[in-house]
Amino acid sequence: MRGMNAEGALLPSGGYRALRSYRVAEALYDATAAFCDRFIPKGSRTHDQMVQAARSGARNIGEGSGAAATSRKTEIKLTNVALASLKDELIPDFVSFLRQRGLSVWDKDAPEALETRRALRDEAFLDGLAALAAEAAPECAANTLLCAAHQATYLLI
Repeated sequence: MRGMNAEGALLPSGGYRALRSYRVAEALYDATAAFCDRFIPKGSRTHDQMVQAARSGARNIGEGSGAAATSRKTEIKLTNVALASLKDELIPDFVSFLRQRGLSVWDKDAPEALETRRALRDEAFLDGLAALAAEAAPECAANTLLCAAHQATYLLI
């Protein structure tokens, strides 16, 4: 029967709020909204698309987790939607933001990127990600959110 393991019990579902991938994606969503409100004209297509891509990343992780009890296929599909939203939409938008303004995109091994990746392990840093996006210089804010998006996608693979 679909949604059951070999012992006939329902597969685990829900509890997604405890998943590290969800925690990072949710913080990224809030931070992306703050970033876009600050740097991207409200009402523009780019503003809406970036916020929606970040929202889709977080929400589809939750929906996929909820579907796990009844359909692994649906769980995988929704997780892949989350991954595509972040990897194929949000990450390129942050890179474009930086490139179009002549700002640096941190190399993955740059000291700033390494420090940001270390900081992203800390729940307090995640909780403050939206405030950072609302206050930091554009290059720092965009690159920090870019690091968070890369971390979220890594956790989904």
